[in-house]
Amino acid sequence: MEIVLFILIAFVVIIFSSLKIVPQQQSWIVERLGRYHKTLQPGVNIILPFMDSVKYKHTLKETVLDVMEQAAITKDNVSVLLDGVLYVRIINPVDASYGIENPYYAVTQLAQTSMRSAIGKLSMDTTFEERDFLNTQIVNAINEAATTWGIQCMRYELKDIKPPATVVKAMETQVAAERQKRAEILNSEGKMQSMINIAEAKKREVVLASEAVMAEKANIAKGEGEAIQTVAVATAIGIERIASVIGQSGGQDAVSFKIAQEYVSAFKQIAQKGNTIVVPANVSDASSLIAQALGVFRSINTAPKEKK
Repeated sequence: MEIVLFILIAFVVIIFSSLKIVPQQQSWIVERLGRYHKTLQPGVNIILPFMDSVKYKHTLKETVLDVMEQAAITKDNVSVLLDGVLYVRIINPVDASYGIENPYYAVTQLAQTSMRSAIGKLSMDTTFEERDFLNTQIVNAINEAATTWGIQCMRYELKDIKPPATVVKAMETQVAAERQKRAEILNSEGKMQSMINIAEAKKREVVLASEAVMAEKANIAKGEGEAIQTVAVATAIGIERIASVIGQSGGQDAVSFKIAQEYVSAFKQIAQKGNTIVVPANVSDASSLIAQALGVFRSINTAPKEKK
């Protein structure tokens, strides 16, 4: 009875030892008699007891590795401290088991050396600006070297770049000087633009004033011209009407009377405005004055007829 119980227990132990349950996103490497045999996939797997053994267990999830802080020298011989984060994933469990002893440690060391090499290609001023370049360079270098390790670098991110304190102080001084320079340039440009605006305003003021004067003179000249033209037209119309009236009955007598009246009035005005006047010898004879005025009218009236 004891033998049967022993055999039953041994049988149960053998069955349980031959069953292997692999979790999701894991891969187990099985060796048979010390040699690679197969890779167990997630789920229930059966192996031969005492002959097969699970040698390596790998997770296929993306793993985050912290790259320790290290010193690196830039292209212009400035020592900086760098640290970063590495994201890797095993894509070939067999190569990860037999290609290298510790793939995660190897990738971390390779990331450090690649980081120093990439920093050596950049100057101190461009190191902070070229983070993407550094990350890409390190990822490419790791993937190129780790092709036989069964591991792939997904991305690399620089966490911090620490230059020496003296360099930090010099950079702060440079930034302050650059900002002061830009402030002075902006201030001078503002003053220059203000002076330009003032000069432009004065120029426009002078131009507008001259245009206003020119327009005023043009309007005055135009008004005077129109006035002269209106006076000339009115005079012409008056002369035409006078001429038409003169040709009528009694027109000559009316003109003679008007000329005599104006002639006498002219002498009256001369006597009122001046102290010294020159008058005809017979000024006391009003009839002679009227006769002289009528004589002037007749000479003017008969002159065109003689030309005809």
